[in-house]
Amino acid sequence: MVTRVLLVDDDPLVRAGLQIILSSSDEVEVVGEAADGAEVVAAVQSHRPDVVLMDIRMPVVDGIAATTAVRRLADPPHVIVLTTFQADEHVMSALRAGADGFLLKDTPPAEIINAVRLVAAGEAMLSPSVTRTLLAHLGDDEAAERRRTAAERLSALTDREREVADAVGSGASNAEIAASLFMSAPTVKAHVSRLLTKLAVANRVHIAILVHDARGS
Repeated sequence: MVTRVLLVDDDPLVRAGLQIILSSSDEVEVVGEAADGAEVVAAVQSHRPDVVLMDIRMPVVDGIAATTAVRRLADPPHVIVLTTFQADEHVMSALRAGADGFLLKDTPPAEIINAVRLVAAGEAMLSPSVTRTLLAHLGDDEAAERRRTAAERLSALTDREREVADAVGSGASNAEIAASLFMSAPTVKAHVSRLLTKLAVANRVHIAILVHDARGS
């Protein structure tokens, strides 16, 4: 199955580079481009992509606001935000707005293609070390309230669901969770789907953030 991708970046050279990279894969098709976040909703409605590669910094509407707008659509696409800096408070804001993960703009081509495939399949592009770094940049003044809220939401889970949530929070894929918890891959996928519903979150990234918030780390 071919993954349909929409490119959103105000730099035409970046869009051209991503077009070349993604077009090298038979499993990925670039179906459209947008030069600013203001154009994203219309582009998504027109091209119906599976994944949006979204620049964070754009002059009119930035990637954070555009991600929020996309997530409000019926059956929204997955969003991967593009950034220059790994430990960037804007990345955390984009993830909280509903992005499924992020990529640095200097990520090797093969990894960009793999990221698009993973996110289209429901995985998340977010390592635990990156999660900790990003959360640290939010500041300690919000930590206690985030910890309390996250712990309250996670308390509604069964023991097994909490094990799966913790594994998602560690950055594990469905296959890795299945192996570590002695479950089948379809069972893990079903658990993750239930977690999204019970926790009222958009994606695996938000599960990971809740787990890290509850730990206070």
